[in-house]
Amino acid sequence: MSHQYTHRRPEFQTGSIADIAFLMLTFFLITTQIANEKGLALVLPQPNNVPVAPVHKRNLFTVQVNSADLFMVDGEVRTELDGLREEIKIFVLNNGRDVTRSDNPEKAVVSLKADRGATHRAYIYALDEIQAAYYELYAEQAGISVEAFRKLDLSRQADRVLYEKGRKGIPMNISIAEL
Repeated sequence: MSHQYTHRRPEFQTGSIADIAFLMLTFFLITTQIANEKGLALVLPQPNNVPVAPVHKRNLFTVQVNSADLFMVDGEVRTELDGLREEIKIFVLNNGRDVTRSDNPEKAVVSLKADRGATHRAYIYALDEIQAAYYELYAEQAGISVEAFRKLDLSRQADRVLYEKGRKGIPMNISIAEL
């Protein structure tokens, strides 16, 4: 009597593989953290075809950053920007008193130019100081602290009134260019 053995392949149950893959996908989606990087909060102008009027030299306050991260503020070389905020505030609020400074806040333009080799740190440092000068002006005009002005919730009517009071007549005219 001979025994015939048939060689059977073992079966592999695949019904639960889809469930396991789904659970693994869910696990990784839940546990993965995506870095929320902040960018620069800049309001870009609306595109228009209206030619830009030239800015008179006395209405232009220049801040330049070179590839060695040195600053040039209105022709003066600096390594740091100490006192820049006060200089910008005096420039913007001049109202024609000093013939070397702006005619009025609406015509005053602060120009920031950076060399391609300048570091992001130096560029952001300069931009932050320029914007901080304007926020100090707005807070003073609104009669509140700078921190309180920056935290105004524009969806609330009372905060919106304070915001508009602070910015009235003082547009944030910042020109950003490359050297």
